[in-house]
Amino acid sequence: MSINFFEERCQTHSSKKLFGLCDDPPPAKNPAYIDEEDGAKWIAVVVNEYLYEVTFTAIDNCIEIKLEDGKPAKRCEGFLTYDTNLIFVELKERGAKGNSWVEDAEKQLKISIEHFEKTDEAENFKKKKAYIANSEHPKFKKTQSRRMDQFFIDTGYVLRIEARIILQ
Repeated sequence: MSINFFEERCQTHSSKKLFGLCDDPPPAKNPAYIDEEDGAKWIAVVVNEYLYEVTFTAIDNCIEIKLEDGKPAKRCEGFLTYDTNLIFVELKERGAKGNSWVEDAEKQLKISIEHFEKTDEAENFKKKKAYIANSEHPKFKKTQSRRMDQFFIDTGYVLRIEARIILQ
């Protein structure tokens, strides 16, 4: 069964210079979305200097991905698209010690990317990235470079672990 990763009902848009990505806290089961107004809710900040028309497509709580056994897969929040660029995003709001939140996020991104790469639309994007954004840990740590290198080998996507997404 083919998955439609471009469901309009799962999309929000912006062409502002600065906007945020939000994911309402549990137990809400709403999909993640773009917000242009309330910076206090932003988990990731998107810097859009060139004013691209950007679409955020929510996956978690909007697009169903099932594992081989028929159970729902843990998915990332969604992805940003503009021009021929694609950025998968996992949003976290955790102050946890250690890397468990990074490991969880990485798994969710890999599952979502693996399913997306099986679609015909995947070949339409020339630059492919993935971000793990945590509002409690907004800065990227150099100690994650081995993880990011392995992620690229596994998926073909450049991985960044930071809460600031700069569109280029």
